[in-house]
Amino acid sequence: MSRSVWKGPFVDPSLLKKVEKLKGQTNTAPIKTWSRKCTIIPEFVGHSFLIYNGKKFIPIKISDEMVGHKLGEFSPTRQFSGHTPADKKAAQEAAEAAPVGAKPGAAKPAASAADKPKAGSDNAKK
Repeated sequence: MSRSVWKGPFVDPSLLKKVEKLKGQTNTAPIKTWSRKCTIIPEFVGHSFLIYNGKKFIPIKISDEMVGHKLGEFSPTRQFSGHTPADKKAAQEAAEAAPVGAKPGAAKPAASAADKPKAGSDNAKK
């Protein structure tokens, strides 16, 4: 559920205060923050932030396209380490078992009319 329109976007007051302080400076250090739920507003554009992901701080430079998103969207908390070796081995075996010239993951060819039971035979469904 999104935030109520009449409340406006959530911006951490201490973060807003830090951005206002750095507004006149040219060479600024990144702003370190733990507030991942803070919405990016136009005043943040051009500033650098260090956003905490639960383990380390991720450096982010705010651009125009980021306005309206949350800071936490640009600092992933989970890292994909890849599939297990068993999954890789099964995928490799499936690729080797496929017929020559067939694309991996392609469906098997449909059964021909000769393979299907005839309407008058005992095998036909009633």
